[in-house]
Amino acid sequence: MAFVVCEPCIKCKYTDCVDVCPVACFHEGETMLAIDPDECIDCGVCVDECPVSAIYPGDEVPEKWQAYIALNAQYAKEWPVVEEGHDPLPTAEEFKNIAEKRAHFSPNPPANG
Repeated sequence: MAFVVCEPCIKCKYTDCVDVCPVACFHEGETMLAIDPDECIDCGVCVDECPVSAIYPGDEVPEKWQAYIALNAQYAKEWPVVEEGHDPLPTAEEFKNIAEKRAHFSPNPPANG
């Protein structure tokens, strides 16, 4: 099962994971990243690179974030592929330790996308 980007990514959008990914499975939204489950090769190199621990194997996604499995699959089809890392969102430092961030999720692609 593919890896899944969960709620801790929202309003942070660190792209350290993108830099180590050997395939183009990351997609970028306005406030977070998503992994395309059809492109992910289940290598797991992205997991340890995420500074906010937002990436989980699909079968290990915490119960409170199960909805992110479908969210990743849906938005990976709508958002553009991101193949190179870049600076996190300006809100990253402020939001990296906030637990409840779902209200800040945006279905929009990035402004530069």
